[in-house]
Amino acid sequence: METKNVIIVGVGGQGSLLASKILGHLLLNQGYDVKVSEVHGMSQRGGSVITYVRFGDKVYSPVVDEGQADFIVSFEILETARWLSYLKPNGQIVTNIQQIDPMPVITGAAAYPENLVEKMKNAGFKVDAMDCLSLARQAGSQKAVNIVLLGRLSHYFDVDEAAWQKSLEANVPPKFLELNKKAFALGKSSC
Repeated sequence: METKNVIIVGVGGQGSLLASKILGHLLLNQGYDVKVSEVHGMSQRGGSVITYVRFGDKVYSPVVDEGQADFIVSFEILETARWLSYLKPNGQIVTNIQQIDPMPVITGAAAYPENLVEKMKNAGFKVDAMDCLSLARQAGSQKAVNIVLLGRLSHYFDVDEAAWQKSLEANVPPKFLELNKKAFALGKSSC
């Protein structure tokens, strides 16, 4: 199998590192060679966070180059737009529609771009966008956006539900497991 590339992008504190850990665990258990790389950026200050998850028969590097991502999984819509150059032709975007104002918007130096999902679709990108924050709140915690997104991403992987559940169980603390299983199910069933 040729190497597949997933980049997970978001803003510090949204749980992208846990999402990449769960995805890496899942793929490793499916028998793939997996490399995960984390680039934190200014994550402690609400800045961009990106992680790379690469899997296949043999993966030599954890880094995804521009134009090579099969998937962009995004926790925030402006982060989706920021990393579009990494998506390969015919790649798939799975994104939360939530907007988190970056510092230039907060200070009034810039305006948050409008209609990003429509603009990306009009530019020919395959965009699967949903309100993950509302679904996470429905599951019991707004912090479960990451797991809602993984539930949605699961539609694009030929991996059975039990394997996803096993990876959740291995990586989520027991006291939060039921909430996260609910978040995953809501993301998976939402269309």
